[in-house]
Amino acid sequence: MELKNQTELLKEHLFRLKAIFEKNSPPESTKDKAFFLMVKEETMPVYQLLEEWEDGALKVVKERKAKVHPHQITSTKENMELVLMHSYYVDTRRKRYMELHRSIIYVFDLLMEDI
Repeated sequence: MELKNQTELLKEHLFRLKAIFEKNSPPESTKDKAFFLMVKEETMPVYQLLEEWEDGALKVVKERKAKVHPHQITSTKENMELVLMHSYYVDTRRKRYMELHRSIIYVFDLLMEDI
């Protein structure tokens, strides 16, 4: 899949995750196996897409086709992984969640401008 399409798809997932974060309440138990399995099933495709995106984005950045630093790509992937978990487990403050969200969007938009 092309990097531009991957980035757009990840942005869609990001906005969907934000909606999940805003409407969900924390699970009653973090050790609830059924909840864990449901989260794992829903997030696995996003994790796989994120891995592919990171590889493609780093390749584009190393070829100097984008003004994004490689560290920003790695940090964005890590932040997206945090958002994935915080969206379901609602275990962070809203302010922190929104900082991560804005940071991810910023890097996605920078990358999209250049590709």
